[in-house]
Amino acid sequence: MRALQLVEPKQFRWIDIAEPSSPGPDDVIVRVHRVGICGTDLGGYLGKMPFYSYPRIPGHELGVEVVAVGSEINHVKVGDRCSVEPYINNPASHASQRGRGNCCEELKVLGVHIDGGLRPLFQLPGRKLHPGNSLAYEQLALVETLAIGCHAVDRCSPKPGDDVLVIGAGPIGLSAMEFVRLSGARLIVMDINEQRLAFTKQFMGAGATIKFTGDGSELAALKEITGGNLAHMVIDATGNAGSMAKSLEYAAHTGQVVYVGITSDTVAFGHPLMHRKELTLKASRNALPADFPRIISLIEAGKIDTKPWITHRVPFDTIIERFPDFTLASTGAIKAIIDVSQQN
Repeated sequence: MRALQLVEPKQFRWIDIAEPSSPGPDDVIVRVHRVGICGTDLGGYLGKMPFYSYPRIPGHELGVEVVAVGSEINHVKVGDRCSVEPYINNPASHASQRGRGNCCEELKVLGVHIDGGLRPLFQLPGRKLHPGNSLAYEQLALVETLAIGCHAVDRCSPKPGDDVLVIGAGPIGLSAMEFVRLSGARLIVMDINEQRLAFTKQFMGAGATIKFTGDGSELAALKEITGGNLAHMVIDATGNAGSMAKSLEYAAHTGQVVYVGITSDTVAFGHPLMHRKELTLKASRNALPADFPRIISLIEAGKIDTKPWITHRVPFDTIIERFPDFTLASTGAIKAIIDVSQQN
């Protein structure tokens, strides 16, 4: 069967690989229908993702169909539609034993450390499937993106009355906004792109937006919005070291700062700023297993509307030509979905 491989940054090629054989007792074989393109894929393509290894079959935001199940699998059956939790952890590791397999010491993420879903069929551990038969495959492919934001917001646990600033209105920032909105906290969004700021007001429930210009006016704008107190929580989804360092300035005394974006650069800031405010600084990596059924239920209940998210749909056969477009802000993509089920 044909698969798409990223050989090195900016170089894709089509390869032929064998179809998977019968699954092991704890495994499943899935048919891939839809794959989302996210910042990690774009970073891998551009050579800017620090955890990426080459050559690699990308794809970790997956909407799949179960085609075979191992003898020990009983929570899904052949024909089920599922979202995939792409974080392949060792259940016996220290982090996994503490309920944090998302940052397991031996973690292998599909499409990043090991081959992912840009192929018609593949095998994976059955425990990584989350059924959602009432959802479309493209909605199931969106669940993993939403899970990243869900986990980031859970890391700071906002409540009604809190002011939460999300910096960066790309897909990961947008996914965090969904869960800030659901928490009842007031959402404030900062970005350099006016079009994306308008999108957050229209679809994400942003109570206020701030355009980042770099001239220092952002801090004054945030003070005015918050009555001088600044943000109780700041979630930085930019993956930009300069923004991540500056994000501490926007946090209120006793506030929290969560880094959900990833950078390969050093993030540096003066310690007195953090110490004076007694800030709490946290990282947020991937998501937890329970986030996936939670999100599927929220979509089923209409509490998360996926329609504004998916702005581009791409046939599998055209992805080599189309992929560079999605590295450009001018393309206007919120979420592009690849249709793997239709190919020559």
